[in-house]
Amino acid sequence: MSKTKIKRLYLIPILSKALDVLELLEQINGPIALEDVYQQTRISKTSVYRILKTLVHRGYVAQGQNGQYRLVSRPRRLRFGFAAQSAEMPFSVAVGNSVEQAAAASGIELLTLDNRYDPDMAIRNAEEFVKQRVDLVLEFQVEEHVAPHVAHILKKAEIPLVAIDVPHPNATYFGVDNFEVGYEAGCLLAQYACNKWKGKVDYVLGIGFSEAGSFVQSRITGAFEGIRERLDLVPPDRFLRLEGRGMRQPSFLAVSDFLRNHRKGQRTLVAAATDSSALGVLDAARQAGREQDFAIAGQDCIPEVLDEMRSGKSAIIGSVSHGAETYGPRLIQLGIALLRGHIVPPYNYVRHHVVTPESLASAEPDSTSSNAGKKREPLATM
Repeated sequence: MSKTKIKRLYLIPILSKALDVLELLEQINGPIALEDVYQQTRISKTSVYRILKTLVHRGYVAQGQNGQYRLVSRPRRLRFGFAAQSAEMPFSVAVGNSVEQAAAASGIELLTLDNRYDPDMAIRNAEEFVKQRVDLVLEFQVEEHVAPHVAHILKKAEIPLVAIDVPHPNATYFGVDNFEVGYEAGCLLAQYACNKWKGKVDYVLGIGFSEAGSFVQSRITGAFEGIRERLDLVPPDRFLRLEGRGMRQPSFLAVSDFLRNHRKGQRTLVAAATDSSALGVLDAARQAGREQDFAIAGQDCIPEVLDEMRSGKSAIIGSVSHGAETYGPRLIQLGIALLRGHIVPPYNYVRHHVVTPESLASAEPDSTSSNAGKKREPLATM
């Protein structure tokens, strides 16, 4: 084999074409139309179009209002800090994966630190972002009382802040409309009670998360409102809030204590602030042999909750998807817009939707169809 052929084995054709386009733009040193790039490079028009769009996306090329392209000075690579809620929380992990993928696709350098569900760690991480001189911080920490401290550290360093799911002072908010997602969970629970229990409910529990503050607690407020509108015969004193801290074990302990003081057979609707809390409630009901008395709705659509719903036997009757896979692209776009000086809304809400065992079944292939035996795509972050 000749040396020329050996060398060609290591070439990447599309990369070579992209470099041809860049070299042409450098030689022209001015605006040029897509058709002219095609004519002068003899690369297929489809490839030229995709190459130019990629170069624009990555900041090497600008496209004017007349549609022509020109080479621009390459700005330095932006560096974002991402403070993850906790590597042990499934929803946080899904959001983190989405952010990392979106940053890589946009050419953003990402410094990821884990807040570990710990307010002191969140403060130390904010200080580390300042030390590392990041351009912007995406903050995912849920302790409301530490939010002003984190925000102050970053404001003093003149680092823009995007707060995820829990508002921070002087920050742009990104996340769910907490009252609305709670309200939809409440409506689902009330409808279940009407269909399965003829509207007879003894207790309504809201498994909250007081440390996250009133904003996140409004998930429970919204759920209670949705239930009251449809089950107006449930006495006000039967609506109880229990502290679950958004986690499985504290929620398990809170509901276990509730069950010790209430007799078997009492029908109970549960709105949980997170799916992790919903699983803790389920653990407590099962341990007490009282799962049939419960109907539970969570938030986040984490994999274990989806598996519970797929089983067709679980007291978990639904969860509200916050679309974790959409967080990354939108957060990166929001951060870039802020750094470019664009005006952005102070509150940026994600789209959400209710997921039930029925909607899961309709979305997945029938096991008796020709798709049987094929690997099922995970629905971890719907």
